[in-house]
Amino acid sequence: MSELRFDNVTVRYGTGRHAHMAAADVNLIVPAGHVVGLVGESGSGKSTLARAAVGLVAPAAGTITLGGRPVPRHGRRPLQMVFQDPYASLDPRMTTGESIAEAIPRGGADQAGGAGGTGRAGGSPRGRRARHAEAARLTELVGLPRGTVDKFPGELSGGQRQRVALARALAGRPDVIIADEITSALDVSTQGAVLNLVRELQRELRLSMLFISHNLAVVRYVADIVAVMYQGRIVEHGPAETVLGNPAHDYTRRLLAAVPTPGSKIDGSAVFADDADAADVAYLAEGAGLAEDGYAPAAAADSRSTQ
Repeated sequence: MSELRFDNVTVRYGTGRHAHMAAADVNLIVPAGHVVGLVGESGSGKSTLARAAVGLVAPAAGTITLGGRPVPRHGRRPLQMVFQDPYASLDPRMTTGESIAEAIPRGGADQAGGAGGTGRAGGSPRGRRARHAEAARLTELVGLPRGTVDKFPGELSGGQRQRVALARALAGRPDVIIADEITSALDVSTQGAVLNLVRELQRELRLSMLFISHNLAVVRYVADIVAVMYQGRIVEHGPAETVLGNPAHDYTRRLLAAVPTPGSKIDGSAVFADDADAADVAYLAEGAGLAEDGYAPAAAADSRSTQ
């Protein structure tokens, strides 16, 4: 396993007077075997940082390394990303098995059997069978019936598609997975199931993960380290229990204040109990009622603000 590092990373969109600083001098580490939750409102720069890591946008400054080296852009991709929209992340013309098999590294499913090539036609018959079998294994690993490999994305629900997207990411045998708002497009009950799956996979496989979300309840459920991003900058970072139990930055306190709890007072600790049910966490996060800029409604914000 390798450590993912962002060192002084800056990303700009546009040029000249119209340039927008989406990420500004960001320093962040995803330690091997840990889940780092990156939280902040929409537009704070979270997804931009993720896209820079996988090469979809180029940083204007800074470096992104995996295991001390630049992230490879060709061959085996040790950094895999699962996107927000499960309806757009899979090719509707390919079965789920073909989509997963396409992501298996050349020779990965059958080192001795000539499993080269990808997709529907690549490789020898033995190699194709090995890739199909590996796709079926990964499908079962993410909690779907083995027969799902023969179905097309249009035959699956949103939650099932997101599980397939996770299986596809795992097929690449990554060192780190970036999960970008992977539950936000799902209904509450499905969110809970996917969150439980992420926790189970991380613990079973000791995955390293950058888990991006706009709400703290979901992040706290899966992450052991939390980084809070606001207007393109990391404003708070540390162990989840410290950041969420005793936040130092006013923005973090306001995010926490926006999360409803079963009790009579606004208190993040009640929501973030270790034995909380994922569906309950998703439900509470869904009802957080954040304002457009991510701050809590005025009454809740005033009760927690230190300024």
